[in-house]
Amino acid sequence: HLVESGGGLVQAGGSLRLSCKAPRSIFSTFIQYSITWYRQAPGKQRELVATIDSDSKSSFTDSVKGRFTISRDNSRKTVFLYLNDLKPEDTAVYSCSDGVAWGQGTQVTVSS
Repeated sequence: HLVESGGGLVQAGGSLRLSCKAPRSIFSTFIQYSITWYRQAPGKQRELVATIDSDSKSSFTDSVKGRFTISRDNSRKTVFLYLNDLKPEDTAVYSCSDGVAWGQGTQVTVSS
C-alpha cells in the first residue's frame, strides 16, 4: 500500500515535489525496498522514470536526467521525487511501486 501526493498544475520551467509514502509498512521492511516512480501520459504506455534502491542509489530515464532527483527518508517511510525544469511532455499520472504494491497515482500537468 503506497500513497502518492504532490502533483498539480505548474507552468513550464516550474518545479514540484512528489511524495510516495508507505504508511502501512514497518521501518525494517521499508528500508530494504527499492522504490520506482513511473508515469503514464494519456494514450501512451507507462514509463519508468526513476528508481532509488535501499542504499539510496538512484537511476533515471534519459528524458529526465539532470532535471529530476530522487531521495528517501526512511524514518518517514517516504520517497521523494523532485521534478525541476518541467516541460509539457512531463504531463502524466505519476505512480510509485515497490515491485508489488502500487499507489493510486498523482496527476502532474505542465502548461506551456
